[in-house]
Amino acid sequence: MRFPARRAVISGLGLALLAACGKKPDSDVSGWDRIKASGTLRIGLEGTYPPFNFQGADGQLTGFEVDFAKALAAQLGLKPEFRPAPFAGLLGALESGRVDVVINQITITPDRKDKYDFSEPYTISGIQIITLKAKPGPSNPDELAGKKVGVGLGTNYEQWLRANVPTADVRTYDDDPTKYQDLKAGRIDAVLNDRLVAADFVKTSPEFVASGPPFAAQGAGVAMKKDAALKVIIDQAIDALRASGKLSAMSQQWFGMDVTR
Repeated sequence: MRFPARRAVISGLGLALLAACGKKPDSDVSGWDRIKASGTLRIGLEGTYPPFNFQGADGQLTGFEVDFAKALAAQLGLKPEFRPAPFAGLLGALESGRVDVVINQITITPDRKDKYDFSEPYTISGIQIITLKAKPGPSNPDELAGKKVGVGLGTNYEQWLRANVPTADVRTYDDDPTKYQDLKAGRIDAVLNDRLVAADFVKTSPEFVASGPPFAAQGAGVAMKKDAALKVIIDQAIDALRASGKLSAMSQQWFGMDVTR
């Protein structure tokens, strides 16, 4: 991996300080330097968000993003270490340094880009309305007005709904299963989720239906602290996975189509 000349100089100065003082201050260590030295990429994800990341029948994490994260770590010469947490706490774990990156369908938005760096998108999707098949509900964004709509707490779906349908009754949840239980029980009228998640979900839960076409196209990227060098390295690794065909093959395995472009 190549670094800008200025970063190489800074790295050299840091090594000199280490030799002189016996310890290199954390503030002088770039994100990539620290990650490379540890040999491990600490990855934040929910672990409850199929088909992206969830526990399989054997109790082990699986899903498209789990496979992607493993391939990304291998491309970087690192061992993946998964650290599951509720969605609302994932970016907090990133800020506090408990994880190095978050790989959990984090939609790239202007507000988030103000606080974090993102890789290039590794999936392209949109928002999907999900309703009960036996009880017709909203099928387009305009019909969400005045309705009780379930969304994940802190997700792009919550942000989009509050910004674009201010009269909707927004109900937030820490996990996916609970909001679908409430939808089934009639406590809410609809759920907003990723179109790819919805397509997989309704195949195995026939009492629900993807209502209307998806909208508000969105890309998901690897989230990280502001670190230009780390972003370049992760983008290069994703480019290599794309060029080798591995990224497309993982997408075909989980979705039956290439959702990475």
